Amino acid sequence: MLILIDQDGPLADFEQGFLNIWQKLFPQETFIPLEERKTFYMRQQYPTHLIEKVDSVYSAPGFFRNLEPTKGAIEAIKSLTAQGHDIRICTSPLSHYENCVLEKFEWVEKYFGRDFTKRIILTKDKTMVRGDLLIDDKPEVKGVFTPTWEHILFDYPYNKHVAEKRRLNWDNWQKIINSNLIT
Repeated sequence: MLILIDQDGPLADFEQGFLNIWQKLFPQETFIPLEERKTFYMRQQYPTHLIEKVDSVYSAPGFFRNLEPTKGAIEAIKSLTAQGHDIRICTSPLSHYENCVLEKFEWVEKYFGRDFTKRIILTKDKTMVRGDLLIDDKPEVKGVFTPTWEHILFDYPYNKHVAEKRRLNWDNWQKIINSNLIT
């Protein structure tokens, strides 16, 4: 099975990485705990006067490179690969990509090895990529084409309102993937 997996969220803990840096750089500013997040794009939930600071955190050199893996992600990807699945990291770069693109590659190399960087697909439109499944935390993945993949929603508080998609986390992934093998 060809499984596309989003990097930020499902693999790299973008949310906790952001909060850690935010609280260090701006200790006097308000922050939105992950459990209270209601929107996929965090900048939509922060007050307007803080947007520039929000953007500065994840645009800074080292942000993507230094993200910790999402709990259970590394083991799950290694297991999926060992089971013979074709795993591709299908990730969207920031529009301010100067640090983001290189650091996404460095992150993958750090946790999966240099050879695995050949499995990275950088695209703003994931509907252009063929696959059987796309594991992504974004509630709606839209683009130019009708996707060939089924969108499996990686479970986060900000996408709880989506009921019509199957949900996955690194605790239940085997059940979800195995159900695809049966159908």
